[in-house]
Amino acid sequence: MPDIWLMRHGAYEGHRPGYHAPHEAALTPNGRDQVRRSLSLPAGITAIVTSPLLRARQTATLVAHLTGLPIVATSGLLAEWRAPSIVLGRSSDTYPPVYRAWRARRLTNLSLRCEDGESLTDLHTRARHCAAFLHHTAQKRGPVLAVSHTLLLGVLTRLQEGPAAFTAAARRPWQFAERRLFTSAAPH
Repeated sequence: MPDIWLMRHGAYEGHRPGYHAPHEAALTPNGRDQVRRSLSLPAGITAIVTSPLLRARQTATLVAHLTGLPIVATSGLLAEWRAPSIVLGRSSDTYPPVYRAWRARRLTNLSLRCEDGESLTDLHTRARHCAAFLHHTAQKRGPVLAVSHTLLLGVLTRLQEGPAAFTAAARRPWQFAERRLFTSAAPH
């Protein structure tokens, strides 16, 4: 099985702890520098796949420009956890009561959603489909680099923990432009 490398996008505008970035949050100049410093890539990577969110697409485009690798897919499977729209662009000190209530109950009912957000079960299911997509892409294209977001990457690398992997992923975020080899076995 060809290698799959996972990479978090670079720093983006407005980032701060507990902040739910809007989809259009762009890379900062520092984020672009982080991406440049994260190169050179491991030998053998033949293609890039990316999340459709702006900061990930900008990261993938910069990597493609600097390495000459093609971006072969943009997939919603690689998008960040879909937080409810009521918290996008907000940080923890301004979360509405309905979101605070959901946060208090999310681990006792993993399928519970807050408004238009993704439940922890939804995210885990999407991460499983993402793993299958990445393995299929690597079988077809050779070693790939997948550019995504901290919570999705955290759940993806902890699939065996089930939907509760969200908690560990949230406690141990990936650094900006961090890259790791994906070691999850191919789905059957």
